[in-house]
Amino acid sequence: MIQQNVKEKVSSTPLTPFNKKLQAPLTKSQISVLQINLGKRCNLACTHCHVEAGPKRTEELSPDVCNQLIELIYKFPQIQIVDLTGGAPEMNYGFKQLVEAARATGKQVIVRSNLTIYFESGFEDIPAYFAEHQLKVVASLPCYLEDNVDKMRGNGVYDSSIRAIQWLNQLGYGKDPNLILDLVFNPQLPITENFSLAPEQGKLEQDYKVFLQEHFNICFNQLFTITNLPVGRTKFYLQHKKLYAPYSKFLEENFNANTVEHLMCRNELSVDYLGHIYDCDFNQMENLPAKTPSGETLTVAKLLEAGNLDVIEEIQTAPYCYGCTAGCGSSCGGALL
Repeated sequence: MIQQNVKEKVSSTPLTPFNKKLQAPLTKSQISVLQINLGKRCNLACTHCHVEAGPKRTEELSPDVCNQLIELIYKFPQIQIVDLTGGAPEMNYGFKQLVEAARATGKQVIVRSNLTIYFESGFEDIPAYFAEHQLKVVASLPCYLEDNVDKMRGNGVYDSSIRAIQWLNQLGYGKDPNLILDLVFNPQLPITENFSLAPEQGKLEQDYKVFLQEHFNICFNQLFTITNLPVGRTKFYLQHKKLYAPYSKFLEENFNANTVEHLMCRNELSVDYLGHIYDCDFNQMENLPAKTPSGETLTVAKLLEAGNLDVIEEIQTAPYCYGCTAGCGSSCGGALL
């Protein structure tokens, strides 16, 4: 389907620690994005899911943590974006409460939707709810061809996703400037050491738009290309295939220093369903908490007590950070360059 754009033989030299690769410590800017993982409940169990979410997972936000997050949203006008993820965020406790608190305070709300949730019993109101509150929808569609999507996300997911996008289009998404619909591309997981990065985002976006318009009369705003980081199910897959070490080295060998100033961890706090604070969602999944200069880990309650979101100076890094800095870079908002 897609001719990807970087293919290199991976060297056998050891991986350089990410913090040694940088010219200076990776530091926080002022926090403007609050990304909240509401829990691991999801109606899908995608093969590339770094969260390891699924229908059998029960972990989700508690009422107490939800109330603390609502207080945080009201207390700090510097938060410009509240980014809700999961699992399927719509399935987990606190989703609508957080949406309405964020919108009441004039913040943009992003919901990271798997699209298929709209057809599950009890969630049929979700598309109209999105439109009513002018939520920005960022939706996973890791390819524009059915076979590739169903291999990654499950049989029938492509068809449900197409119908969901058509539903959103009927409500004005992708057409009304206040109703933004962005799609997300993930590369297929590798089966050999012939690794590749995502294609050039702008060109692939046009390929998606032409194909989806011609075949399904679908429109959307932007396409985000996101690198598969060796975290969660992707890590387990790579380890099983004995590809984890060479893939990590491949990412290092494609390190691009120009991406560093644009990394999403610079101005973001990532919060888990227990209220613990991380520099990014990947660190959250690898249980690498954010720390103050004194080494203290943080919670939403501690931030409220401190009356300050900007208490982290240096970002915690790990080998998988090379995934966000390889080639054109990768973030929850797609390529960085």
